[in-house]
Amino acid sequence: MRIAILASGNGSNFEVIAQAIKEKKIPAELVLLFSDHRDAYVLERGEKFGVSCESFELKDFSDKQSYEAALLALLKKYQVELVVLAGYMRIIGKELLAAFPKRIVNIHPALLPNFPGLHGIKDAYEAGVKETGVTIHYVDSGVDTGPIIAQGKVKVAEEDDLADLEAKIHQLEHQLYPEVLAEIAKQNK
Repeated sequence: MRIAILASGNGSNFEVIAQAIKEKKIPAELVLLFSDHRDAYVLERGEKFGVSCESFELKDFSDKQSYEAALLALLKKYQVELVVLAGYMRIIGKELLAAFPKRIVNIHPALLPNFPGLHGIKDAYEAGVKETGVTIHYVDSGVDTGPIIAQGKVKVAEEDDLADLEAKIHQLEHQLYPEVLAEIAKQNK
């Protein structure tokens, strides 16, 4: 299975997934890393793994539809079969959804349907929940509303501050995302 990872920032989930593919824990080929920010650190991580890295920004295009058409052309060029979002901070549009039905996977740092959107960890923390976690789901036209594939939970200790909770969430993401992607890849061999 040919995988592309889309990311916007640091890329810690990218690195964990790339390492799992390199170690053959995920039976797939990582053919592309795309970032919508040319200066994103994830691109440096991608180069270290020898992954083809591509980047362009929405501001380079007249509208989002043109941007997505260029992204779709890139995914087709690399013959991508599964799109993995790893900190990609853009809403996926209709054209990409139509081209990759149930083949775009996202990770969200909260237990959906609770706390969708950009600030899942902070929103859960500020709500005072005793438990939160990570959701991996297929992407649909809504914001964090697609069919849930897997969830993992973490306890929020009374003494946890926001940084503590973020660390727990990221640790769980780094364990759960490769496991789920391995299962998806095995099912699609």
